[in-house]
Amino acid sequence: MFRPVGNSKYFTYLCATYKQVIMALIKPLRGFTPVIGENTFLAENAVIIGDVVIGEGCSIWYGVVLRGDVNSIRIGNGVNIQDGSVLHTLYEKSTVEIGDDVSIGHNVTIHGAKICNSALVGMGAVVLDHAVVGEGAIVAAGSVVLARTQVEAGSIYAGAPARFVKKVAPEQASEINRKIARNYHMYASWYENGDGQ
Repeated sequence: MFRPVGNSKYFTYLCATYKQVIMALIKPLRGFTPVIGENTFLAENAVIIGDVVIGEGCSIWYGVVLRGDVNSIRIGNGVNIQDGSVLHTLYEKSTVEIGDDVSIGHNVTIHGAKICNSALVGMGAVVLDHAVVGEGAIVAAGSVVLARTQVEAGSIYAGAPARFVKKVAPEQASEINRKIARNYHMYASWYENGDGQ
């Protein structure tokens, strides 16, 4: 079992069983202190800086960087941001907005874009400034969504640059994407228990 210890600059856990100190770096910057919702899992080496607000029941995995140093990052409820992903913005020009029940795959870069509810951004994808990924949409692994692109709700986009592939029934896409998000909430619970079970 983990319990929080430390000061306001760093979110630190002390593992009562092994006396290990495990910490995610949560760093205030420019007068902004990150806000972390309840029941949110933070991997030990996640980095959350500045103007970042994370909703409830999220999971922020290993090596993720949420860099709210130059503008805001807002993350809804039930979001999973997987290993190695980076979210950043343009100074005074773009923000990051992530809706509820969104899955951000491994090694994704989101720079100043909006990802709507129940969307999925596949592994290694890049989503650039002022792009919007619609509700229940899927951005395929390795895709590059160029600045100001509008990915339609319930659609699949793939390629570099990302292009429309096909429509998926909105309720089907949203349900698939929500299921993935719920699975990641379950995976996070394995780590929070401290014993991997």
